[in-house]
Amino acid sequence: MSAASRHSRRRRSVAPHVRFLVLGDSLAFGTGAARSEHTLGARLTGTLAQAGEPVELQVVAVPGATSLGLAAQLRRAVDADVALLVIGANDLTHQVPPAESAAALGAAVRELRGRGTEVLVVPTPDLSSVAWVPPAFRAVVSGICDSLRARQTLAAEAAGGVVAPVGPELSRRFAADPALFSSDRFHPSSAGYALVAEALAPHLLALVAQRSDDAA
Repeated sequence: MSAASRHSRRRRSVAPHVRFLVLGDSLAFGTGAARSEHTLGARLTGTLAQAGEPVELQVVAVPGATSLGLAAQLRRAVDADVALLVIGANDLTHQVPPAESAAALGAAVRELRGRGTEVLVVPTPDLSSVAWVPPAFRAVVSGICDSLRARQTLAAEAAGGVVAPVGPELSRRFAADPALFSSDRFHPSSAGYALVAEALAPHLLALVAQRSDDAA
């Protein structure tokens, strides 16, 4: 048995749980959900548990955070096996320069990968579906979101992360159903978080399976 194999076996015996880290903005935190168990972290923890993976969840996400705040979140985070990183909406509303936004995201993913963490990134959503965007400006807002999402995708993948390709479909679903938004008409409702978690679950499960294969 190689030294690496012995290390993996020791690591699994010491940490049999999947250490699941959630970081990012209010969507990662769960703003708008009626109950804590309706948030993304809680729902996806349930998904992993149903798949037979004991889970230890840590949420360091901060409502209102931009990509520039990810470094501070990482300083509070313990080492994890897999991370969900949701960021981008506030970068647009706070007018963070796209190049800085993408660079900060890439740095955060690179830091996590350096810690041995698999990273699933959910970049900026299409904000054109929210109620406060006038119909005449929705195409413009959608284009701005698409541009930032493309930059984020390149930066995250270059740093070793996996970007969840769920944005366009989720945007269509949210635009068609106001019940997916909470009372503030910006953040998801509990039903909205259920939809997002359902879309992310296969990608998260694939990362956890990859981590298990690598550790075997």
